[in-house]
Amino acid sequence: MRKAQVYRWQIPMDAGVVLRERRLKTRDGLLVWLSLGDAEGWGEISPLPGFSLETLDEAQAAAMAWVNAWLEGGDPEFPSEPSVAFGLSCALAELNGDLPDAADYRAAPLCTGDPDELFAILQAMPGEKIAKVKVGLWEAVRDGMVVNLLLEAVPDLQLRLDANRAWTPLKAQQFAKYVNPDYRARIAFIEEPCRNRDDSRAFAQETGIAIAWDESLREADFTFTAEPGVKAVVIKPTLTGSLQKVREQVAAAHQQGLTAVISSSIESSLGLTQLARIAAWLTPGTLPGLDTLNLMQAQLIRRWPDNELPCMTYDSLDPLL
Repeated sequence: MRKAQVYRWQIPMDAGVVLRERRLKTRDGLLVWLSLGDAEGWGEISPLPGFSLETLDEAQAAAMAWVNAWLEGGDPEFPSEPSVAFGLSCALAELNGDLPDAADYRAAPLCTGDPDELFAILQAMPGEKIAKVKVGLWEAVRDGMVVNLLLEAVPDLQLRLDANRAWTPLKAQQFAKYVNPDYRARIAFIEEPCRNRDDSRAFAQETGIAIAWDESLREADFTFTAEPGVKAVVIKPTLTGSLQKVREQVAAAHQQGLTAVISSSIESSLGLTQLARIAAWLTPGTLPGLDTLNLMQAQLIRRWPDNELPCMTYDSLDPLL
């Protein structure tokens, strides 16, 4: 017999979290629980404000319609809203035993402000040292100086940078000017430095700093193509769609010789643990970008290993069915 439930949740965020010039005070989303016989599956649906096209209310309406059709014995197609398709496909994959349990709980530590905090983390980090730095939030010159300082201080550090298309070509050049050319090869890539792809390509060619596509993956004219200076694609499943679509994108990237990185859209701990499983499954050997849990003040249902944040249980949530 089929059973299901949908829960709505809200988790307070740390005060300093800003997305596209708006402060994110809470992270809100849905959990879907599916059950059939002795099997069950969970999925998270959490559109990211400022990035997802669908609102949480729109996602909830689409999810409820799908779940009701599934309860009636149907095999409905996933909704068009990416966050809904992803969450429902994860719940079904767990239910059917299609999502492997093995997980990659490593995460490239994320620096959004004080580089001293990142130094301490890197010093305690075993093995290869990879970190991610958000750039484009302050002056490009400051960003360049901070990145240069990190690369100079930690000789075996590889940095991933994320600009979220914040820079004009002039600002991108100002950034590069302050990064020692000898260190630039240790910038693994910078995600979308400029506001359009042509300017980002030109930046890569002029500076020798590799770039990665992120937002571009969600544009209608994007194709996976090997290009000079383009090293990676960053795949955010909540913004992408179903697990099948995520698998197709990873395969297309690998076919072109590009690194595919599974990355967070600030999901809850439940969603992050599933992303860690997806990363181990589809991109083994590539460190995922999942270091966002400590932007929140609580975990949800499933704990991230060794994280000390309190964990909310499903019986503290309001069921919608």
